[in-house]
Amino acid sequence: MSCMYCDVQNETRHKLLIEVGKLPHGSTLFVLKNQNHLGRIVVALGTHRQEVFEMTPQEREGYFADVAAAAKACMELFHPDKINYGIFGDGVPHVHMHIVPKYKDGLQWGHFFWDKGLEEVTLSDEEYAKMVAQYKEKLGI
Repeated sequence: MSCMYCDVQNETRHKLLIEVGKLPHGSTLFVLKNQNHLGRIVVALGTHRQEVFEMTPQEREGYFADVAAAAKACMELFHPDKINYGIFGDGVPHVHMHIVPKYKDGLQWGHFFWDKGLEEVTLSDEEYAKMVAQYKEKLGI
C-alpha cells in the first residue's frame, strides 16, 4: 500500500486534498476538499515517519515551525475563534496534522472535530483556487 502523502499520484490524495506547496522546513501544505470547517488545512511531514517520536530533533523543530506558520496563516485569513490541531494516522500512517479553524456558535464548537457522519461541504473550483492562492501568498510559497 502506498502512502498518500509520499505518492503524488495517489488517487485518494487527489480525491481528498489540494496541494498548496512546500513550507520552509520541507513539510507540504494541503487544503482539505471537505471544508466543513472553513479554512481547514493539513500539514504533512516531508519525510515518511509514522510517529512523532521517530522524527529527528531537527525534523520535529522544523515540522512544528511549519505547523505554526500554517496555523497563523489560517487565523489571519479566516479569523476563527480557535484553532484545533489533530494528529491521528490510524488510516494514513504518515505524520500529518489537521489544522481546523473553529468558530463560536459554529460546527462542533466546544467539542473535538470529527468528520464521520457529517455532510461534506465542498466549494467551487474557483473558491478552492482562491483559498490556495491566499495560503500561498500569506506563507510566501
